[in-house]
Parts: sequence; structure tokens; C-alpha cells
Amino acid sequence: MTDQNTIVHAPAGAIEGKVKNETLLFAGIPYAQAPLERLRFKAPKPLPPFTETFQALKFSPAAPQIPSGGMTDSAPVRWSEDCLYLNISAPTAVTDPEDLGGRPVMVWIHGGGYTSGQGAIPWYNGTRFAKNNDILVVSINYRLGALGFADLTHLGEEFATSNINGTLDQIAALTWVKQNISAFGGDPERITIAGESAGGFSVATLMACPEAAGLFRQAIPQSGACHHTLPQDAARTATDYFLKELGHATPMALEAASVEAILAAQNATLTHFARGAGKINALGTFVSPFYPVHGNTTLPKPPLEALEAGASAEVAVLTGSNADETTLWSSGDEDLAKLERTVAGYQAESALAVYRKTRPDADVRDLLVALTSDHMFRIPAIRMAEVRQSAAPTFLYEFAWRSRAFNGALGATHSLEIPFAFDNLDQAGVDLFLGPGPVPQGLADTMHKAWSDFIKTGNPGWPRYDLSSRSTMIFDDTCELANNPKADEREAWDGIR
Repeated sequence: MTDQNTIVHAPAGAIEGKVKNETLLFAGIPYAQAPLERLRFKAPKPLPPFTETFQALKFSPAAPQIPSGGMTDSAPVRWSEDCLYLNISAPTAVTDPEDLGGRPVMVWIHGGGYTSGQGAIPWYNGTRFAKNNDILVVSINYRLGALGFADLTHLGEEFATSNINGTLDQIAALTWVKQNISAFGGDPERITIAGESAGGFSVATLMACPEAAGLFRQAIPQSGACHHTLPQDAARTATDYFLKELGHATPMALEAASVEAILAAQNATLTHFARGAGKINALGTFVSPFYPVHGNTTLPKPPLEALEAGASAEVAVLTGSNADETTLWSSGDEDLAKLERTVAGYQAESALAVYRKTRPDADVRDLLVALTSDHMFRIPAIRMAEVRQSAAPTFLYEFAWRSRAFNGALGATHSLEIPFAFDNLDQAGVDLFLGPGPVPQGLADTMHKAWSDFIKTGNPGWPRYDLSSRSTMIFDDTCELANNPKADEREAWDGIR
């Protein structure tokens, strides 16, 4: 089918998209007012319906950000404070006047540590979900860093939502999808929210937000679960440093500051806390100073506590992590002193003793990667599954396929599972992550089917996680179901959160 344009008529107004790669693409649809000028640091506001056909033919700018310099985020991006947009990939059949619609929908929330990323990254291309599985994929942008999460609530009522605005953006996007997705052939009662890393944290956070209740039926938090929100006192500590770096501490000055100045102060604040100059969580270990803040109307409780109390009990969940998450940030020169500092920060001396026993051939780097990967990703996913035993099913996975790049140094690193789940091994940059050798398309086929089945039916194809079997699907060259995998290492974290 050749590229051509098509128009749908939604409650938001007429929206023009195009046929691309045998699917429909609607790119850069605004879902809320641009947070410019006096809307900066404030909650998103709804848009009135379009009075003319909106041309959704190109991706919008990303939220303001500084590239992190990592493998997956090293290139500058086009950004603007006018960033509250979403993209929709849909099967071409939805334009048939006799089409009945009612398709399942996945809303994807990008990662990037709440400071970088965008919905238009090629790895998130929803073409194969739409073309091969009759699933609509929506990807969104939301405010990041200080513009999305700096706690300025002490400066006045107009900043009452400043420490949770990025999450409110996500809720606004989900509300737009709920109200409009029928026009694109989707079912507003069959929405799955999904995301990886900060996107996974976002999914779990939304599950804990009363305002988001009813906006989705299922959830897929990948390499991110019920952690990485801040208490108000920690958020204020971070914001005080941010305001000192910015040199502005009045509402008028904050609204007048350039985005470049805000990003520079944000970056200085991130560097300050990353170097250990300020420890802002209860365990004394570093967390980002720009995470969603709990203890407010939008997020009254920490996500794990909220889920334990029954939040999103009706929502089915597919969650998990990668076996070697933190190799992505490995410096390659880890030494015993760094391992000991990390273990002390985690209060995990007893856990290290267990890992030394279960991994007798591991060197310092291997132990550091295993401990940090589990502490940051695997154990939080398990904790999330554990508190949901009386809720809708939770299904657990571990991605264990080892990258062949850099002589295998990455292993099953952070974010490597994304192109497998999306069946996007042919997208730009994926080959660098995979490394030399045959393309592991069979694993991509298996994972993509599991994700598609879950989005369609609420079941990815293996037993739910319960405290007796602890069933976990291991994704590798050979995929297999494991009961209570790495039990000794899991138990080593009992009592540590």
C-alpha cells in the first residue's frame, strides 16, 4: 500500500494521519495545552476541540532535556516546552466504514530516568503490534526533570502540583486516549499502560494514583516497579539545591527563567546528588532528585504501600526485569571499595555474603552488577507481585538473553528487552546492542506474542505469580518457566527495601 493520508473524526476534532509501512500513523497530536509562560510548573489543562482538521503528520518536539551520554541517549533531540503530544499507530482496517473497532490499546510511557527520552524513539515503533496483532499503540511525551517534578509547593498555591506534574501529564494523556481512541478503532475499556525504566516506574505510580483509576485495565511495568518516588522532605532537599543553582527562588523569576538555565541547574543538581554530596532517601543511597513526589492529592501514598492497600486490585500486571540491568552504567573499573560502598548504602552486607556463595566464580564487577540489578529492578518487581496476591493476576518474567556486543560485557542489560517485545530488531541502533552473530528473531517472536497476548487477553501464556510456586518466565535463546528462580538471592533481600 502506498503512503496516503486519512482523516478520523474524534471528540477532539478531525485529525489527519498517514499510511506508513502498511499501518496508520497519527504523529504529534496535542493532548493538553502547552505548559508555557504562566502554565509552567502547573497542572496540564485540557484543550478545546480542533476547529480545523489537525494534521498529525510529524512527530512533536520532546520535553526539554539534556542527553545523558549513555548508549541509548547520547544524541541531542529537538525539544520544546510545548511537548504534551502523543502518537498513535493503528491498523489500516480502522478506516473501513464497516469496521467494528473495539481493538485493544497499549499506551507506552518512555523511560529515561525522568530526565530524557520521548515517545517517538524508533524502538517504540508500534507498527508490528498494529499490523500483525490488530493492537493500537499510543506513545506519549510528558514533562521531565525539574519542569515536571521539582517541588516548588512552598512557593505558593500556584505551584501546588509542581512535584507531580509529569505524572499529571500522563494522566491527561490517558484521559485523552480514553475519550478519543474509539475514533481510531480502539476500545476505551481495553487499555493497557506499559513502559520501561522510568516508564515502568510511571506505570506503577499511575496504578497508585486515585485520579488514574478506571483509565486502564492492564499494566506492563518493565524494569521498573513500585519504587523511585520521593517523600516531600527529600524532594525539598533536592529542590533547595536546584533553586540555589538556578539563582531564582520567586514565582516571577521561575516563570521568566530560560529553559536552558533551568536545564543547567537541573543538571548541576543531578551531578551533586549522584556524586554523593547529598543523600536524599531513607537508606542513605542515591536516588534522582527529580522523581514524582508522594504525599499529595495525586499520589497520596508510596506506590507499593498503595498497591498493598488494594489500589488497582482489578488491574492485571505483567512485570519483570533483565538479568544484568546495571551493566549499562558500568564504568569497567569497579573495585572492592566501590562494591563495599554500594553494599553499605543498601544495608545489604548479609546479601553480599549470599551472592558470594551462589556465585563463587564472580569477580567484583560481576557481584556489583548482580547486587545492583537485583536491588534496583528484580526485587522491586517481586515485591510488587508479592503484595498483589489477592488482586488480579500478576505475571513475572526475567529477560536473560545476553548481548554479544563488546565481547559480551553488557549481558542482559537494561532496556535490551524493548526491541524484542516490540519485534523491532531491525530498528536503528538495535544491531549495536545485539552485537555480532545471527539475529535472535525467534526470541523476538516469542516475546512479542507474549506481550500481544497479554494486551489482548490479560494472560501472557504462563501461570500467575503466587507465593508457593513463584512462577517466572525466563526469556533466552530457549525460553522456559522457572519456579522460584534464584531463591537464595531473593531471600537475601528479605527485610530490605
